[in-house]
Amino acid sequence: MIQERIKNETKSALREKNQPKLNALRSLLAAFINELVAEKKTPDSPVSDELALRVIKRAIKTRKDSIAQFVAGGRQDLVESEEAELAYIESFAPAGVPAEEIKKAVEAKKTELGISDKGKAGILVGAVMKELRGRADGNDVKRIVDSLFN
Repeated sequence: MIQERIKNETKSALREKNQPKLNALRSLLAAFINELVAEKKTPDSPVSDELALRVIKRAIKTRKDSIAQFVAGGRQDLVESEEAELAYIESFAPAGVPAEEIKKAVEAKKTELGISDKGKAGILVGAVMKELRGRADGNDVKRIVDSLFN
């Protein structure tokens, strides 16, 4: 289970006195608890791997957005700490789907749904994302869909 792996990593980060890793892991554990409470479960309930992956992907997106904002604001000190935390969080995310596989899925869905104009690209992106069940990044899928219509 991902939750148990994160708890064990947290203990080792405490022993190593690795502050960026510890901050990243603690933020994930807190996000797990927040998600459990939102689903009206007790905070000490086990977290399913599906829920854990949703939380991890959200944390990755948040960190990337923060990094972009800090770069725009000229805060290099904060960029470095966010990048360090992002690296630890990404280690728990599954490997992304290769672009070739996304392209095959997009082409198959395009013919299945009979989409021929760019106006329905959003429907195609949504259908492919649903089919790949969050394994693929939405930006990658959108880029591939756009390339098919150009």
